[in-house]
Amino acid sequence: MLKIGLTGGIASGKSVVASRLRELGAVLVDADALAREVVEPGTPGLARVVEAFGADMLAADGGLDRARLGALVFGDPDRLAVLNGIVHPLVRERAAAMIDAAPGGAVVVQDIPLLVETGQGSNFHLVLVVDAPDEVRVRRMVEQRNMTDEQARSRMAAQAARDDRLAAADVVLDNSGSIDELKAAVDGLWTRRLAPFADNISKQRPAPRTGGPVLAPADPTWKAQAVRLAARLEVAAPADIVAVDHIGSTAVPGLDAKDIIDLQLTVADLATADRIAPLLAAAGFPLWPGVFADSPKPSHPDPAVWAKRLHGNADPGRPVNLHVRPAGSPGWRFALCFRDWLRDDAAARSDYVAEKRRVAALHSVDKSTAGYAADKEAWFTEHAAGRMDAWVQRTGWQPPSYISAPATGTAAGAATAAAASADAVSGTAQS
Repeated sequence: MLKIGLTGGIASGKSVVASRLRELGAVLVDADALAREVVEPGTPGLARVVEAFGADMLAADGGLDRARLGALVFGDPDRLAVLNGIVHPLVRERAAAMIDAAPGGAVVVQDIPLLVETGQGSNFHLVLVVDAPDEVRVRRMVEQRNMTDEQARSRMAAQAARDDRLAAADVVLDNSGSIDELKAAVDGLWTRRLAPFADNISKQRPAPRTGGPVLAPADPTWKAQAVRLAARLEVAAPADIVAVDHIGSTAVPGLDAKDIIDLQLTVADLATADRIAPLLAAAGFPLWPGVFADSPKPSHPDPAVWAKRLHGNADPGRPVNLHVRPAGSPGWRFALCFRDWLRDDAAARSDYVAEKRRVAALHSVDKSTAGYAADKEAWFTEHAAGRMDAWVQRTGWQPPSYISAPATGTAAGAATAAAASADAVSGTAQS
């Protein structure tokens, strides 16, 4: 199933989005509704609230006096933490039961007001944030909920800052306009992204790619996107993943690139890669069929040392190449070294982007990603190899400290071989 985390600040319009997604066919798990259920009269949750805050938190009918409890805890971080410690575990338990009961292939939307505050973003395939400017939200609370300006701002202050929510978002739904505009945005998101994403996960296939090798201007958000993606992968198989690194052109600040995020997932060996493949697919990263190795090069002619696995993202809205390589292999070493060389050497960056533009122009008509990759190969062999090797010798570059990589010959040999191999897969080349 496709798991969506939905959040937004108070008075952002999150409930409108949740309702619309349910109308479109999603299974909705509403944390606010569950939070009310777990403290209904006669529940263990209500008994714990009364124990923590006193019997005067009860209304005349024996139910929870929510207004009184809210006035007590909002603006008092310690009391709010106690309340959350009671309610949140009960809500998660109830939510888990609802998710387990959802049909296969479903889009499950968990509406969680405090998703960011509780650090749950990596548990979902996507995080949707409904957003509106602070002043708009204050006005809504004053006009629609009869709050004072001070009360409204106090409620907002008890939640994550707007910037923190936006930083956690894979998708931001703007609700500074009308309700009809917000619903139209949800409809478009469902049609173009969520429904195809769910279908791809169900069929265990990466999202298809079209358009050929088109370079996009460097996007400063690529880094943050890679961080979110890596966090999801690490949750998928925490005992077997050594590291997840952002590699490729999108990992080099200021470098124009195809809008495809390359990640390298380091494992101990290929047996591990194969064992965790179903877990990666469930996390939204199915295996690309037929891709089991990088191409051997003269510096390391044994094909066995170039074995890898390549996964792609099932999400049509965010292309990803996930290279699963054994620690210390030539391809593993190159991906890290080439990235760091480009980050450090301005001339190398300039030369590489010029080559990328030249080759992309050659394939502007045939849209051949395979041709683009093949035509770049000569640049790695004839221009990059010696320069990167000299850079390694000059700087003493070594792979990250999380693994002790075996020697793989000269850096240039590993670089040339892995560079060509990483780009040699049709539609799945490093960008």
